[in-house]
Amino acid sequence: MSRLSLTLACGDYDRTRALRFGLIQPEGIDLNYLCQVVEETFWRMARFRDFDAAEMSMSSYLVRRAKGIDDFIALPVFPSRFFRHGYYFVNAAAGIERPEQLIGRKMGVPEYQITAAVWMRGILEHDYGVAPRDLRWYAGGLYEPGRVEKQHISLPEGVHLESIPADRTLSDMLATGEIDALITARAPSTFGDGSGRVRRLFPNYREVERDYFRRSGIFPIMHTLVVKRELVEAHPWVAQNLYKAFCQAKDDFARTFEDDSALRVMLPWTLAELEETRALMGDDFWPYGLEPNRHTLETLISYALEQGLIAQRLELESLFAPSTLEGYRI
Repeated sequence: MSRLSLTLACGDYDRTRALRFGLIQPEGIDLNYLCQVVEETFWRMARFRDFDAAEMSMSSYLVRRAKGIDDFIALPVFPSRFFRHGYYFVNAAAGIERPEQLIGRKMGVPEYQITAAVWMRGILEHDYGVAPRDLRWYAGGLYEPGRVEKQHISLPEGVHLESIPADRTLSDMLATGEIDALITARAPSTFGDGSGRVRRLFPNYREVERDYFRRSGIFPIMHTLVVKRELVEAHPWVAQNLYKAFCQAKDDFARTFEDDSALRVMLPWTLAELEETRALMGDDFWPYGLEPNRHTLETLISYALEQGLIAQRLELESLFAPSTLEGYRI
């Protein structure tokens, strides 16, 4: 029986590297793993459906499905997760020391609908009482001019969003004070440039994020994995076999942490970090599957609904390939 050739676009992660280099092969599949900048992957998959399967912004996927666009089906694989309290940036001269002081200010965002921004707006509103309508929003390129939303979005009444000038970047506008603050998935280029013009809103973000997890139990999901629906309909086994391979790649790498004879990454206190993380979050601190992530996903859906990115609450089970929702036992 011939194997199915499948092209996957996904980032370069420790938890997927065995798939990238062919150390793990999904059963029945010859996987062509393309590694590229995630923004390119998102754009090409959302606009042109360039790949059989791809990493996708979780919020972009929710927006598509809420609009009735069901050409992709997700697997409960989450290659990117990120605590985001360290990615609220402010102009150092703006006098913003606390989140509450953002009210009435000009806030930049690369794209209003990116997952990082959905989480960060939700946290501002629910933890600090700063709602999206309390700010004036400005969207555009972080490093390069001309970035636009990947998908059309409709915003609630009272939320003001406009594009920055076509020849400007958010990084520069934050440094000059043309905007007061910025929420982003990448640090602006003017942060850490030695000028001191841009700083973090939460300088002690590690402590703030650990407290956030203790209170909420949430390790924010940023990306999922999607497969073209017609591919899964033609070959139903593809979803389960891909899912199993991603789980194996993650679990195999996690087991390398047990070998403490040498450091796997060039961070001197990796083992201490691992011990602290397990003490706070448990042994499986990066879970795949629906049930371990139900609360996190339901929270993200609630934020997307509150922020007007989706018009109705989505049923979680409908978002993922049915064959990946239940495990099997021998």
